[in-house]
Amino acid sequence: MIPLFLPLLLSQTISCYSSSEVKSWCGKMPYSQSCEYFLSQSPKQTPLKQKSDFLRASMQVALERAQLAWTNTYSLGPRCRNEHERVAWADCLQLYKHTILRLNHTINRQCTQDDKQTWLSTALTNLETCRAGFVELGVSDNVLPLMSNNVSELIRNILSANHVPYVMPNYTNEFPTWVRPGDRKLLQSSSAASKANIVVAQDDSGNYKTISEAITTTSKRSGTTRYIIYIKAGMYNENVGVGTNLVNIMFVGDGIGKTIITGSKSVGGGSTTFNSATVAIVGDGFIAQDITFRNTAGAANHQAVALRSGSDLSIFYQCGFEGYQDTLYVYSARQFYKECDIYGTVDFIFGNAAVVLQNCNIYARNPPNKVNTITAQGRTDPNQNTGISIHNCKVTAASDLTSVQSSVKTYLGRPWQKYSRTVFLKTYLDSLIDSAGWLEWNGSFALTTLNYGEYMNTGPGSSTTNRVKWIGYHVITSATEASKFTVGNFIAGGSWLPATGVPYISSL
Repeated sequence: MIPLFLPLLLSQTISCYSSSEVKSWCGKMPYSQSCEYFLSQSPKQTPLKQKSDFLRASMQVALERAQLAWTNTYSLGPRCRNEHERVAWADCLQLYKHTILRLNHTINRQCTQDDKQTWLSTALTNLETCRAGFVELGVSDNVLPLMSNNVSELIRNILSANHVPYVMPNYTNEFPTWVRPGDRKLLQSSSAASKANIVVAQDDSGNYKTISEAITTTSKRSGTTRYIIYIKAGMYNENVGVGTNLVNIMFVGDGIGKTIITGSKSVGGGSTTFNSATVAIVGDGFIAQDITFRNTAGAANHQAVALRSGSDLSIFYQCGFEGYQDTLYVYSARQFYKECDIYGTVDFIFGNAAVVLQNCNIYARNPPNKVNTITAQGRTDPNQNTGISIHNCKVTAASDLTSVQSSVKTYLGRPWQKYSRTVFLKTYLDSLIDSAGWLEWNGSFALTTLNYGEYMNTGPGSSTTNRVKWIGYHVITSATEASKFTVGNFIAGGSWLPATGVPYISSL
């Protein structure tokens, strides 16, 4: 059965695009063969005279192929032979649904070019994550060609066509629909808690004892106005999900180490990395304040996510993230972290969002294999507008690492994917940082295509004298270049952060 969110595909076409106009546009694309094949079969809506015509036609084709891929994925369910296959399959089913929603956004919403590039980048990331789930659980991926249906190549073509060279944005005071000027004071003092729509408390002083119960009630609300869930101090041992239908949700707690949401799912325990998150956020416009997100699976269980965010224009203010490998999954879209504490060992800030961490404390823990890598950024296409920017933060050793620091090598990051992009700007780097600064992922993989940079960092670990000599690594000496990765420029902060009242530094 095809669910309601999937419109029926056209079985017949009255008129298709001519081969000459298709070849003219598709010849410029990185995957011209897929472009020509699928676009030539698409029903003609308007002539392909302008780039906007080509983009819209290409997005419609990608959407239709994604819908078909969802249907194919759904049909594979009965063929899953074991728990690992069912786990990976369930992830893909969810990820294709999210891809369809993001492609719908690019077609049907009035949006900026950066919005489109963000949503297309997310759509591509979803497909890569689907494939990764099969690989990390050791499941045969021979079904993946049936599932993908060239959707990845079609999205990569659109990313290429929609991409323009970087220019400094000129922001207005117009906010996205889920960011309202009335939210301005929510992140100031305790005003958010006092305006809560629902209170969660373990001592029976609230509406519910669990966050999951509150989420279930929240999903029944009408409208998209800011909806605040106040989570009183306590240890909440539960896995929490905020779905795509839950837009403009806010969690507010009683402080780091006081309100704690904890779980223990991990790859070692049979989950995918994607599904291991203690808290997983997909609904756009999410805000969290004064909460600790924790995964207690431990270092021996490998990937174990404390928080995963794929929420566009999401904010985490004065929050804690505690885990070991893969603690904070900045999965996709545009995100901002302010005055947060982040603990981990291997790749503990990772993902493919466009994200800025500002005034955060980053603590490396004692790893089992004596090697720490702080970041692992996952950009798979050069036209994705994604990357990790760490601005005005502090990188130091956690208490369990301090006494053994001399026997542990800690690096700023390693290239998880081919076009990995990470910068450290005006950040304090303590003596735990190895003089090479960065670590290879696998031999020479991505060393010429990655984009790693450091700008005006301080502290005993900040010297760039003995840094790696990779083509993709560079010491940033230009303020103009460094400014590309600031809140104001990299995540369009001036167009959405003022309405929330979160304090931020727009420029360097």
